[in-house]
Amino acid sequence: MSSSRLAVLGSPIAHSLSPRLHRAAYSVLGLDWHYEAIDVSENELAAFVAERGAEWVGLSLTMPLKHGIRPLLDHRDELSILTGSTNTVRFSHEGGSRRLDGFNTDVGGIVRALAEKSIESARHVAVLGGGATAASAVVAAAQLGAEHVSVLARRPEKAEPLRQITAASGTAITLLPLTAASLDLVDASLVISTLPGDAGPVELLRQSSLPSRSHLLDVAYHPWPSALGAVWSLADRQVVSGLRMLLHQALLQVRVFVNGDPALPLTDEAAVLSAMESSLDAPGASPTP
Repeated sequence: MSSSRLAVLGSPIAHSLSPRLHRAAYSVLGLDWHYEAIDVSENELAAFVAERGAEWVGLSLTMPLKHGIRPLLDHRDELSILTGSTNTVRFSHEGGSRRLDGFNTDVGGIVRALAEKSIESARHVAVLGGGATAASAVVAAAQLGAEHVSVLARRPEKAEPLRQITAASGTAITLLPLTAASLDLVDASLVISTLPGDAGPVELLRQSSLPSRSHLLDVAYHPWPSALGAVWSLADRQVVSGLRMLLHQALLQVRVFVNGDPALPLTDEAAVLSAMESSLDAPGASPTP
């Protein structure tokens, strides 16, 4: 067993892609770090974290643990506070005491994935879905310079907390029901879908002119192209897979675990990223984030 340990937590989590990504990164970096997937429910999270010893470097978190981890943290970075979502925890052990720092790398993952396709700005962004990932999406939209974000959700009242997030980001927001009529009201140059892969409003979008006016990032990526991605491709618009978001948020997590800062690049980062990409192409890669 390696002296330094890390894990991705969630339930279910057995088929996560995170171990592939992180193991590839630490191999290039020459670090003898053991990264695994561990099934932990929200009710089990506090006890699990309390039992981690000095050999633990950090944790990656999936929903619903991104919210449940907050009371256990000593410090959260700006994006974690703004979105209310923490997907990365770094352990520090000094003088017999332990400190837990929380980070959000989902926002950066979205921005970096879009930049790969030369999508680096957008004045009006539409976000499909109003859940936890939507919080990171609206903050990413603000980082792209969006003046307005339209959030289209099946239950717009559930997305009300996003108003506070966009206000803090200096971006106006409109909450709309996810209907064909509402979609036609939106004039966005970029759409970020945060809906599960099997919940995309494909028929609604086929009735809408939105795909012909905008680019798409779909956080769903298995199978690919997603149903939404296929609609956008038929309109001959740019489509970005959520697999690219997953890759880049994982790279930022590696920065956190190695350097303590998601903004501080790794040594030979290009080689690290290349190895992480290759791990996703390896036989037996799982569809789970």
